[in-house]
Amino acid sequence: MSRVVTFGEIMLRLAPQGFLRFSQADNFDVVYGGGESNVAVSLANYGISVDFVTRLPKNDIGQCAMMEMRKRGVGVDKIVWGGDRLGIYFLETGAVSRGSKVVYDRAHSAMAEIQPGMVNWDEVFEGVEWFHWTGITPAISQSSADACLEAVKAASAKGITISTDLNYRAKLWKYGGDREKIMTELTSYCDIILGNEEDAEMHFGIKPEGLDVTKHGHDVKAEAFLSVCKQMMKKFPRAKKVITTLRGSISASHNTWAGVLYDGEKMYESRQYQITDIVDRVGGGDSFMGGLIYGLLTYPDNDQNALDFAVAASCLKHTIKGDANLVTVEEVTKLMGGDASGRVAR
Repeated sequence: MSRVVTFGEIMLRLAPQGFLRFSQADNFDVVYGGGESNVAVSLANYGISVDFVTRLPKNDIGQCAMMEMRKRGVGVDKIVWGGDRLGIYFLETGAVSRGSKVVYDRAHSAMAEIQPGMVNWDEVFEGVEWFHWTGITPAISQSSADACLEAVKAASAKGITISTDLNYRAKLWKYGGDREKIMTELTSYCDIILGNEEDAEMHFGIKPEGLDVTKHGHDVKAEAFLSVCKQMMKKFPRAKKVITTLRGSISASHNTWAGVLYDGEKMYESRQYQITDIVDRVGGGDSFMGGLIYGLLTYPDNDQNALDFAVAASCLKHTIKGDANLVTVEEVTKLMGGDASGRVAR
């Protein structure tokens, strides 16, 4: 069985109920989540053996985050313990013309203060086939970026497939690190690169040729991103596949959703889904990545199938409250097959 490891920060998510604004809230719903932990949960749901590596504070809240991963079938015995606090983020869920908002409270978290040498990567990577990290981890702190570099070097030395979701976050990268230099070095070790047009531009200055991304609105053309994929492969010659998600934001409640995959020779394109009543879009990209890793492991000679699985999986995530995608392989393949009726199964 394939074994996967993901590495990053899991946080406590606090959100006002429903569509309330922060100023209206007198209580918060509690969820645990983060880019790499969300990918791990997706993979565990699909029956893949997966470990999540992070650093958690040895207190009740850190234990709760760990138990949430364990409950979802994710391996937690490679987690390192230490530091003072779990990172927090506050989410205000938008609707129609009002976008969602995120406020981070993750400075001096256990993961932000991780240091190289704290994780025994030789032990973690024993018998592992795939390693996944995201651009969020090096954005937290310089020491977190250094630990991430230590991880990709160790994975590369063992011949493990390495994937990244570039995940540019405007509200992070506050510690003064050279974002382009850090991300370029980390990404140079990757075999599989996922990112949208903003990620490519903000991290590497790579833009779609002939498209003003500030004006494309919901009319997203897959062909326009072929140039992004080609530029990414030129910059990162180790990459075997570059994948882009295509989200058209008609409103906070209605998005179009599709994806493209470029293998250096051919560009594969998925069908486009209309997601008309979004329940929770946080974790949408993570659910795509989880679906993609599963698809590439399950259909190694069928990139179209892998892409279609990832897009269908992430389409379903938009119907699920919380950070993680709690769907099964059967539910995803049903949607891939064209059944979007949502009828009661009984």
